[in-house]
Amino acid sequence: MRFKLRQMEVFRAVMLTGSMNGAAKLLFVSQPAVSRLIAHTEQSLGLQLFDRDKGKLTPTQEAHRLFEEVGPLFEEALRIDEFARDLAARPDGALTLCSSPSLALNFLPPVLARYLERYPNVRLKYHTTLLADMAHELLGRKAELAVSVLPIDHPNLIVEPFATGEMVCILPVGHPLTAQADVGLAELAAYRLVLYSRNIPFGQLVAAAFQRAGVSWNASVDIVRAELACALVRAGAGVAIVDQFSVGREGWPGVAVRPLRESIPLALSLVRSRFDAPSRHVQRFIRVLKDHARELAPG
Repeated sequence: MRFKLRQMEVFRAVMLTGSMNGAAKLLFVSQPAVSRLIAHTEQSLGLQLFDRDKGKLTPTQEAHRLFEEVGPLFEEALRIDEFARDLAARPDGALTLCSSPSLALNFLPPVLARYLERYPNVRLKYHTTLLADMAHELLGRKAELAVSVLPIDHPNLIVEPFATGEMVCILPVGHPLTAQADVGLAELAAYRLVLYSRNIPFGQLVAAAFQRAGVSWNASVDIVRAELACALVRAGAGVAIVDQFSVGREGWPGVAVRPLRESIPLALSLVRSRFDAPSRHVQRFIRVLKDHARELAPG
């Protein structure tokens, strides 16, 4: 190899920080060591990676193209290094999960806590991802299992619905509509609306519901995350429609939750790659998750 992993690491650090000195601080080495390695890399590759003018570094076009290739490879190397550390420190291994962002607010934290209590020697790696990126996460093996708040249609994914829910209305505490047991879309449309952007699935669901009800509406604020809607409603910026899982049973302080008269149903799904058999950790997590969903089910 003419371009060794250590050279990639140093080159990446220079590109990230913009200077030899910044890279040296990032890597906890001396600045001359970084300069020497970069010069050696340029010589061995036969490429000029940086233009140098009075101590200022400017990446060349070749450097930018190389950086695009180095980034994913270096991330994979870090993942393997982390995996090796886990093998030594946690012989039971790790479980990597992702979910729709709204499920991270109230629904999944108790599940994760229960799973860790039962299986303390497993390292849990959890992150949120958008519905549009979920297939890439699973098929690229960046996650073993995903929990989605909306259905996914992909030929290479196995999708298993396991719980149902609905979109709900959220209002500032003390709002006139909190006196009602449920709220209609026409009533909501009379107030400032904080709604999901129409270019994301939640926004499309809500827009379709208004259209079915024959209600004209205009959003005062477009958002993409449920927690933003909750914060804005609590501050009095308007009223909003979010999925019930984002507010949970206890809700948000200062925010009242009411059912919508015109139902907008949801189906939570477990999603995994068709090309990978579920690991023991995935199977255990699914059992814990389904137990939690049954406990939350009405009746």
